[in-house]
Amino acid sequence: MPAIRVAGDKCKGCELCCVACPQKIIALSDEINTQGFRYARVVDAPRCIGCGLCAISCPDLAIEVYAEGTVYQFYSYH
Repeated sequence: MPAIRVAGDKCKGCELCCVACPQKIIALSDEINTQGFRYARVVDAPRCIGCGLCAISCPDLAIEVYAEGTVYQFYSYH
């Protein structure tokens, strides 16, 4: 089963991952991270299809997607 890991301290709460998710399983937490932002969290993990759109859309590289033993990480090439 695919899984999403959000690094809560890197997330700035832009909600781009929430919009990008076709399953609509990502939402902002009610808690605040160390930077003072509400961070993204997975609200319905079993519905994740492992598409990786959340990680691709994250400008802070705060999301990793695990699918069938493979870790997909996205890097900025600036």
